[in-house]
Amino acid sequence: MNLEPDYVPCVGAVVRDAEGRLLLVRRARPPAAGTWSLPGGRIEPGEDDAAAVTREVNEETGLDVSVGELVGTVERSPGADIVYVINDYACQVVGGTLQAGDDAREVRWCTPAEIRALPTAPQLVETLEEWGILTPVRST
Repeated sequence: MNLEPDYVPCVGAVVRDAEGRLLLVRRARPPAAGTWSLPGGRIEPGEDDAAAVTREVNEETGLDVSVGELVGTVERSPGADIVYVINDYACQVVGGTLQAGDDAREVRWCTPAEIRALPTAPQLVETLEEWGILTPVRST
């Protein structure tokens, strides 16, 4: 019996608009269906990270992006047998029209306050805070 999880290489996009809002998609399929997250998904055979980010963002949001620096990497496991290893990249919009597609139920630009009020994918807010994308909320 194999107890090792299946590691699946994935990518995500950290995309901001001119007003500093973050691009989020509402996932239509598992894992985390119904929650809001960064656009992204699995790397297809023969793709490098940049090609996968470009494809995933376009499929999910209708936008074309240029891919910049790696922001960070996270591992997410929806179960004991699989681990998604997600490399998230800073991206800039270079074209396209914002519209939900592929496995995104909705797509929108969100302020930090809106992100905190949405049902987000597990650990999304904490990770964005850790990476300096969202300022942590301080309790007084």
